[in-house]
Amino acid sequence: QVQLVESGGGLVQAGGSLRLSCAASGRTFSSYNMGWFRQAPGKEREFVAAISWNGISTYYADSVKGRFTISRDNPKNTVYLQMNSLKPEDTAVYYCAGKNGFLVTDKRQYGYWGQGTQVTVSS
Repeated sequence: QVQLVESGGGLVQAGGSLRLSCAASGRTFSSYNMGWFRQAPGKEREFVAAISWNGISTYYADSVKGRFTISRDNPKNTVYLQMNSLKPEDTAVYYCAGKNGFLVTDKRQYGYWGQGTQVTVSS
């Protein structure tokens, strides 16, 4: 069992940067693969990035590749999403999620979710 709490969202101008954090409770965090997803108003929740339990493997959505970086610090029970060169279309509620087993991009396979943090990018 793991509980997730996101932070770091806010309002930023296009071209700016934000770093999201997701703090996890529970001693099993280091065994979970972690993902970031986002949901814009009127749209389905979509995959953004994922990282394996040991930090070796990462996946990114094509729309954020080269601009966003996912990382984790297992001793701190935290996963991060560094977002650079932000665009207005990045505006959404960002969620972190965790799962056991294989590293995947399918949100339906993630069993643990945070409450989300709002990111708004102005043009």
